Amino acid sequence: MSIINFLKNTFLSPLNVEDSDSTSLDEAFNINYRCMVIEFAETLENSSGEILTALLRNQKNIDVTYFNEPFNKNFLSLEGRTFFDFIDKGQTILDKTHCDVLIWGCREGNQIRLNFQTSEQYEQNNSSFLSLLDSLYLPADIFDNVNNFPPSILHIIVGSIIMAAPAHTKQQIIQQKFLLKRIIDQLSHNDSSKLLQVEYLPYIMNFLSLIYLTYCRNSSDEKDFKIVNKLLNTAISHQDLIKNPIHLGCIYNHFGQLHRLAAATNSNHVTRHYKAAIANYQLAQKYIGKYTYPYHYGFISYQMSNLLYDYWRQINDIQILRDSVFNLREAEKIFTYAVFPEFWAEIEGLLGQRMSVLGFQLHNNAIAELAITAYKNQQKIITEKRDPFQWASIQENIGNIYYRLGRSLQDNSLLEESLEYFHDALYIFENMDLDENTKRVTTNIAKTSELLP
Repeated sequence: MSIINFLKNTFLSPLNVEDSDSTSLDEAFNINYRCMVIEFAETLENSSGEILTALLRNQKNIDVTYFNEPFNKNFLSLEGRTFFDFIDKGQTILDKTHCDVLIWGCREGNQIRLNFQTSEQYEQNNSSFLSLLDSLYLPADIFDNVNNFPPSILHIIVGSIIMAAPAHTKQQIIQQKFLLKRIIDQLSHNDSSKLLQVEYLPYIMNFLSLIYLTYCRNSSDEKDFKIVNKLLNTAISHQDLIKNPIHLGCIYNHFGQLHRLAAATNSNHVTRHYKAAIANYQLAQKYIGKYTYPYHYGFISYQMSNLLYDYWRQINDIQILRDSVFNLREAEKIFTYAVFPEFWAEIEGLLGQRMSVLGFQLHNNAIAELAITAYKNQQKIITEKRDPFQWASIQENIGNIYYRLGRSLQDNSLLEESLEYFHDALYIFENMDLDENTKRVTTNIAKTSELLP
């Protein structure tokens, strides 16, 4: 079956790559994503990793190196708790080499499994839709000869590197989109993988959907949504070819990501997209359990919490807000202060915000007090010295909770506590010449003082 030809004829039409969202050709060609290919784990004396490295060195915008330091690669199995070692070893290499993307290769019978790792796959500011569990299966024999490697498969690997690489600024996102547009155009003109067997279809379609989803992430065009949706539906419709259920979990996770983006960028059918995103995230967690793959489960919980909170703001259903807090609590259990301090602090701040809202919606003072604890936890990382503005903003948030508690309970000690936090925030805002913040906190101090004898 011609997988890429199937894609070309069914979903994609050639794109005008010169229309590049204000990114010039010179700017695009000056981008170089730093990629490292780890020596493949193979039972045979093969050099698949070296062959892939050689192929990537001939590609534009990729600065690739080959890592062949000896170490035991038994952890590359996706089964069992050795997956923690997989994550940790990759993170160590990323920290050491400062690469954007690592490519792991592992032989499974007559197939090669490729996995892509970045340093931010379990962070709140991660801009990639790709998970380390996303696996690109390819026939091992295509790595036997560098001259016979299908160009379309190489385009998919290059596209995977580009869409996995961090892109946080507006300019980085524009540049990434420009390069992915070229990849999509190359794929739409190439059917060199026509002999690739149907057993690889779910994995190829999954990666193609991620490439296209990254390309159109800010698009409100219904056509883009339909393309990604069809790619993922094609992958899931061949689930009988997927031997490991975690790969199903990855696909459902991407359905969730797609509907979450659609809810954010397209005003039509917002409620439908929210419900679909939640349902697909829940399906993903069914296959990617919190005891076997906790980081993946926890990150989906984090994403679902944010989605549920946005959904609650649309329909004001208190159970949706409860579910948002619950999922954030699930993420908090996994992304701990010891291992993920920055992400943990972000989660604590969100818990403070959402439990504060939930507590006052339910008139539950105990939940409001838990919100204060969460905000104080956040300040273990966000200190006055390190980030005075954000620290002062947290002080103001805590002051607001104490004010509402003190007013509700007619407790002067809580109101006095509120004043202390407001004055801390005021001192920072005044020193930073933040007039609007200063005026707001000054008003809060005045109304709090009025309640005291």
